[in-house]
This record gives sequence, C-alpha cells and structure tokens, in this order.
Amino acid sequence: MSAYRLLTRWWTAFALVISLAMLGFAHASERFAGLSPCNLCLKQREVFWGAVAVALVATAWAVISQARRGTPRIAAFLLFVIFLTGAITAGFHAGGELKWWSLPATCAGGDTADLESLTSLALGVGEPTRIAMCDAVTWQFLGLSMAGWNAVMSAALAGFSLLAAKRPKDARAPKH
Repeated sequence: MSAYRLLTRWWTAFALVISLAMLGFAHASERFAGLSPCNLCLKQREVFWGAVAVALVATAWAVISQARRGTPRIAAFLLFVIFLTGAITAGFHAGGELKWWSLPATCAGGDTADLESLTSLALGVGEPTRIAMCDAVTWQFLGLSMAGWNAVMSAALAGFSLLAAKRPKDARAPKH
C-alpha cells in the first residue's frame, strides 16, 4: 500500500495523533516555558479539541467495525471544516500580532482571576496574575509566532483532510 493510500484511508487516525501533539505542545509551552495563553490561543486549542473528538470517534468506528475501506470520508470532511476554522482563527491572531489589523478589545488575558486571588492580591499577600495580551508575540521560531505556526499547520491539516475526503476510488480498498 502506498503512503498516499495509507494517509488518505486512515487520515482520521493521523489527524488524531497530530491534534494531540499540537495540544501537547501548547500545554507544555504553557507549563514548562511559562507562556501564558491569551483568549485567542485558548480558542485555537478548542479547535484541536474538536478535531480530537471527531477523529477519535471516526477512528474508533473504523477499527471496531473492521472497516476495510478506512475511516469514513465524511469524518475527513468534518476535519477539513474544523482545521479550516483553526487556520482562520490562527491567521486572524497572527495578523493581529503583526499589527495588520486590530484585535477585539476583549482579547486580553487568558488567565481568569477568581475572587480569592483578587482578594489576596488586594491585601498584598498574593502573586500578581500575568495577563497575556493577544497582540503580543511571546514566542517566535523562524520569524513566525506560535499563532503563525498554528495557522500554517492548521491550513496544511485542512488540505490533507480535504484530500482524504475526496480520495479517488483507487485509494480505497476493494469490496469483498
């Protein structure tokens, strides 16, 4: 079986692993590198959680039902829509970071403060909460911010999902 046939037939399994890796990287950068997520960063994570849900159900369905034709093509199309949404969200975020346009005024602070932390801060015994601004670039690699890389990855994942949804007949396994 060629790599193309394997990729398109079992795209939901690949999308599941890649989505979990993207979420793992985001959470690891927050936990270990101290990068606080802004509101748009958290919205981008929601997209990947949606992709995990769709890919997990579709892959489980294909494995349990012993689908010889691979995962359902409708699931690959749903992943296309999800990843396209992620690419648009991340592209909007990256454009705001580059000052191409203004981001919404509500886009300040991914960390929410509860009443207890605000009270301890007011009494001078609490640690100040670090507010992450959506238009501030906190990490870059090869000239792209994390949102920029997310836009590139999400667009590529959307493209692969569309290929898997529209795979030709010869990429599918024959009926028995």
